[in-house]
Amino acid sequence: MSGDLEDKPQPLIEHLIELRTRLIWSLVAFFVAFIGCFAFAKDLFNLLVVPYKWAVIWAGLDVSKAELIYTAPQEFFFTQVKVSMFGALVIAFPVIAAQIYKFVAPGLYKNERQAFLPFLIASPLLFLIGAALVYFFFTPMVMWFFLAMQQAPDQNGIAISLMPKVSEYLSLIMTLVFSFGLVFQLPVVTTLLARVGLLESSWLAGKRKYFIVVAFVIAAVLTPPDPVSQIGLALPTILLYEVAIYAARLVERKRAATAVVEADESADAGNV
Repeated sequence: MSGDLEDKPQPLIEHLIELRTRLIWSLVAFFVAFIGCFAFAKDLFNLLVVPYKWAVIWAGLDVSKAELIYTAPQEFFFTQVKVSMFGALVIAFPVIAAQIYKFVAPGLYKNERQAFLPFLIASPLLFLIGAALVYFFFTPMVMWFFLAMQQAPDQNGIAISLMPKVSEYLSLIMTLVFSFGLVFQLPVVTTLLARVGLLESSWLAGKRKYFIVVAFVIAAVLTPPDPVSQIGLALPTILLYEVAIYAARLVERKRAATAVVEADESADAGNV
């Protein structure tokens, strides 16, 4: 079995040197991406504000009067720094993932490398799908929910208007993006665990009712305290759990088919 490994065993110091090299490349990629994003930080923030404009339109309000505020002199500057870090992480992720793979790959067998590569591609794609769902649907929906609570001035009360702070709006959309992005990794994680034999589809199916409860608990912890975002995260999580069960079944069928083929080849070799 050791013949399947392409690389010879290396001393600990060489592994540490290799780890340092991969970390340096990852940090350089992140730093370069951060500098580029910071140069366009206001443009990036304006791009993130677009869902808020959609929510204003959905609420039937005048979009020209919609505004975000900051109440501390340094608040918008640090908001731009956070936006730049967020953008840099997204842009540099392929480089970081490649460096992780290059560090781990020498310790894997050829078949393990071939099995790992599809998940390395699927993981960022699923994260982007979750982020797109947040950007185009859930953020406008959540902001529309909050805007609907505004009160117009009348004889019985005064005007109550929503004036979001730039830092709080950024925290909201980043929380939603990371929450949905992580939840959309569920099929990848379960499929990997199924491939190595740590999970079975029958076990996942049997725990379905417990997972539904866990999904709503996770949604309540990761999202703002409003029913729209909590239900909006819980439902896709439950759907992805079903996808994970189906993916685990496919892995088990493929493993069983491979075992049958190997058994037939062994029997034919024995007959010869």
